[in-house]
Amino acid sequence: MRKSTSKFKSGMAMIMAIAVIVIISTIMALSIALSSQTTKRTTDVYIYEQAVLYAKSAAEYALLRISLDNNETDPCVVKKLDFKQDYYDINISVRYSYTSYPDTTKCPLTSRFAPVTTDEQNGSVLLDIAVSVNDTNITTEPIKYFRRTIQKL
Repeated sequence: MRKSTSKFKSGMAMIMAIAVIVIISTIMALSIALSSQTTKRTTDVYIYEQAVLYAKSAAEYALLRISLDNNETDPCVVKKLDFKQDYYDINISVRYSYTSYPDTTKCPLTSRFAPVTTDEQNGSVLLDIAVSVNDTNITTEPIKYFRRTIQKL
């Protein structure tokens, strides 16, 4: 009778050891999977935040270009700006708002966004900024950020 009890104890010890190994391996596999997801998510958040900053900088750059190219005889010189910064594609479309247009051929209706009636509203610009990353070496999914802002000229 003693031999059967010791065989039972050693059999239970073997089952317990296998159960502990299965539990530990499951926890290890879960931690590795979560670690890789965290790295991907951190990279995506970093690239998205950089896209937000590029969009703000692009708005300032567009206003600078408008102020450099703008004059009284041709108020709608800048209509679209497209450029690439590292792996970011930045597209800016510009639409103007004036009370009086010196020449409708130079500033057509398609480049204006709203009728303006007062002098306080005169000289505004609507900027649509799109920043996108489509590089599959950087991110696993495309990242896009859109910003629309109205600025006074």
